Amino acid sequence: MTENNSPVLTVESDGAVRIVTMNRPESLNSVTDDLHQALASVWQEISRDREARAVVLTGAGRAFSAGGNVPGFLETIKDQDHRREGMREAGRLVTEMLRFHLPVVAAVNGPAVGLGASVAVMCDIVFIAESAYLSDPHAAMGLAAGDGGAVTWPAMTSILRAKEYLFTGDRITADEALRLGLANRVVPDSDVVADAIAFAQRLAALPPQSIQDTKRAVNLHLQDAALRVLPFALMAEEVSFTTDDVERLARRFVEKGKA
Repeated sequence: MTENNSPVLTVESDGAVRIVTMNRPESLNSVTDDLHQALASVWQEISRDREARAVVLTGAGRAFSAGGNVPGFLETIKDQDHRREGMREAGRLVTEMLRFHLPVVAAVNGPAVGLGASVAVMCDIVFIAESAYLSDPHAAMGLAAGDGGAVTWPAMTSILRAKEYLFTGDRITADEALRLGLANRVVPDSDVVADAIAFAQRLAALPPQSIQDTKRAVNLHLQDAALRVLPFALMAEEVSFTTDDVERLARRFVEKGKA
């Protein structure tokens, strides 16, 4: 049932549903360059699968995704070409997810942090485990929130609440995510993936043209926001990597991990 994929991202078939799993459980599915590229590419790959009707996105192990790979920030700081390539990939990931035609159900099985939170909330339906949480600590790490939250969150919750959580990076519990409009359903930890797959199967059984074009119509709101916001947001995040704050905080994070 497992397809031939990059080892950092697997795709399984369950009837007409494709289950995409970020597969770096030893590092809480932190997004290294290879996982970032795989995440950006998988949507076009599945779009060529004529038997697919819906997708579930989840993470292996005890986290959905811990977000950006902070030790990799040090290379991003030093290498301008690497930094620019990373921003291009960030833009590609947002663009590909928002224009992908099939419904995507997130099974947030554990913490979804930074880019992980952005990816979760760019899905069409979000099932979140009771013990899971969302958090976007970009700004707290000295980075402008470029690749997702600043684009999509204001469309899903109030601008005031989006600012609060993007400025502070505070954790958003599962119940609070539901209340804010950043999740659809809170479910027991043990059920989150199975419930997400069951819901995806329900969507997959519906008439495909009506579901896909309804998603397209609704996502045009988000794509319009991305066209307006994403170029500046990514430019600002790229500039952030040249500041002393990011290097200082990234080194502190790495040293703490070694202690």
